[in-house]
Amino acid sequence: MIAASKRYRTAHDVADLQRTYPLEEAIDILQRMPKARFDETVELSAKLNVDPRQSTQMVRGVVNLPKGSGKQVRAIVFTDDPEAAKAAGADEAGLEDLIEKIQGGWTDFDVAIATPAAMKEVRKVARVLGPRGLMPNPKSGTVTDDVASAVKEIKLGGRVEFKMDKTANIGVVVGKRSHSKEDLVENIQSVIAAIGKARPESFKGKYIKSMTLTATMTPGVKLDPNLYNQY
Repeated sequence: MIAASKRYRTAHDVADLQRTYPLEEAIDILQRMPKARFDETVELSAKLNVDPRQSTQMVRGVVNLPKGSGKQVRAIVFTDDPEAAKAAGADEAGLEDLIEKIQGGWTDFDVAIATPAAMKEVRKVARVLGPRGLMPNPKSGTVTDDVASAVKEIKLGGRVEFKMDKTANIGVVVGKRSHSKEDLVENIQSVIAAIGKARPESFKGKYIKSMTLTATMTPGVKLDPNLYNQY
C-alpha cells in the first residue's frame, strides 16, 4: 500500500471530508489545504445515475468557463487553409502533412479542430485520435467552417469538453488553485448548469448522484446535493 504524503494527510485535517458542503464553503476548504509547488488544476467530478450501457443515455457536452480554465491549450486544425488557421492562433495546421505526422506517433496537442471538408481525410487517424478523446466532433463544436472562432474559444475562452465514462462518472476542469474564490464559483456553476442541460431526454429520476471538488494534489470535498437538486 502506498503511504499518503504529509501534505495530503494535513489536507484531511482541514475539515470533515465525510460531510457535504455548499459550493462556496467547499471552495474555502479546498483553498485552505496545503498547496503543491505548482498551480494545481481544480476539477469537478460528478457521479450520474444514468445507465452508461444505454446509447440513449450518453452524457457529453461543451462549456465555456466564464473565467477561463487557466490552462494553456494546444490546438491543431485540419484544413486546406493552414495559414488562416495559424493566423487565428492554431499551434499546428494542415491536412495531409498533419495526418502523416499523427500517423507517425505525434499527439502533442489538447484539441483537434477540423473543417467539414477535411473530415474525410481525418478519419484516417480516427483510431489514433478517438481513444485519446481528440477526434473532432460536430457535437463538441470542433468540426466547423468557422475555424477562427473555434480556435479563439478553445485557446482564450476557457472552452472545455466533458464526456461520461463507462462507470457513469464525469470529470471537468473548472480552473486553477490560483483562481479567486469568486471566479471558481462562477466557473463551477456554469459547469453544473451544462451537465444539467446534457441530461438525456430518455432518463427519468434523480440525475446527479453526487459531486466532488478536488485539486491535483488534494483529497476531494463533497458538494451539498442541494446545489444541484434541480436536476
